[in-house]
Order: sequence, then structure tokens, then C-alpha cells
Amino acid sequence: MNITLSADTELIKKGREYARAHNTSLNQLIRDYLLKLTGGGDAEKSAEEFVRLASTMPGKSSNEFKFSRDALYDRL
Repeated sequence: MNITLSADTELIKKGREYARAHNTSLNQLIRDYLLKLTGGGDAEKSAEEFVRLASTMPGKSSNEFKFSRDALYDRL
């Protein structure tokens, strides 16, 4: 289904620049936003992506780490 939207020229320009910098299109950005906004995303895919990022990004805790609220407040 196609829709027509209107927006300020400068907003469209900045949106296209953002999309180009992120290797996508303004159309795709809007589709992705509407999908997230309406909860139409794939929860399983999102959970898998979270696990992938959590296990590969810097700051990963060791398997022995246990969260302690007391330790958190000791550092403050």
C-alpha cells in the first residue's frame, strides 16, 4: 500500500542524509519506524540480535559475575 506524507523540506533533506549515512533509504527508515511503533517487529529476531550484541560487544561480564545491588551502591 502506498501513502503520501508531507514534511518540511529541511526535515526531508536531513532524513535523506541520515538514511544515506546508514546505507538505507528514507522510505526504509519510515517503514522501520512504523514497524517499531506498532509493535510489528519480530520479537524472536530482536531477542536473537540482543543476545548477539550482548555477547560480542565490549563490556561483556565473565560467567562468574553476579549482580549485586549492594556493590552497586558501594561504588556511588
